[in-house]
Amino acid sequence: MINVALADDHEIVRHGIKMVLEDDPEIHVIWEASEGEETLEKFEKNQPDVLVVDIRMPLLNGLEVTRKLKSQDPRVKIIMLTMHDDSEYILKALQYGADGYLLKDTNKAEFNKAVKMVYSGNKYFSGDISTTIINSYMANGHVPSETATPNQASENDYQLTKREKQILKLIYEGVSNKEISETFNKSIRTIETHRFNIMKKLDVNNITELLKKVEREGLINQL
Repeated sequence: MINVALADDHEIVRHGIKMVLEDDPEIHVIWEASEGEETLEKFEKNQPDVLVVDIRMPLLNGLEVTRKLKSQDPRVKIIMLTMHDDSEYILKALQYGADGYLLKDTNKAEFNKAVKMVYSGNKYFSGDISTTIINSYMANGHVPSETATPNQASENDYQLTKREKQILKLIYEGVSNKEISETFNKSIRTIETHRFNIMKKLDVNNITELLKKVEREGLINQL
């Protein structure tokens, strides 16, 4: 039996993942957490065979949870689960020692396969994620070190990823979510998630405030 723990701030997402995983008789979810600090506390009391953690969570995000747990014990098995397919998130997860990286639209068969492979000591990255890793290696000869990650505040005060910058530019140009989703060959839901994260990072509440801030601070010249 593979004991799995789930960390995600959306209860309905955790419930769905639990149903998918426990449909396999070899997998059992032993606990759930809704934010980073809670994840660390529960992990210390009851360590699972595999931890599935969302990147964006309150108090302590999934990347920081991964970094802390891996620094304490590199043998810990962790799969990152997220809507984000940006290279910055993927490479940061690798730098922090993640054993797997799955998107939330992953099907049941692949999800269960990933858990079993990571449990067995292997790495698992879905096809699109693997392509990003290979491209990074081809360009640099290695996965960039943490100090070389292009997501640093010194280069981008709002911590926008490359994909978020691309989407922000299209939003500024008046392109609809549907058109953006077709441009990147992603679901509208994924684009809406990116849009929400952009607005959260820029601390705006609606599209009008977003456009005004882009113009006021000259952000369009950085995109």
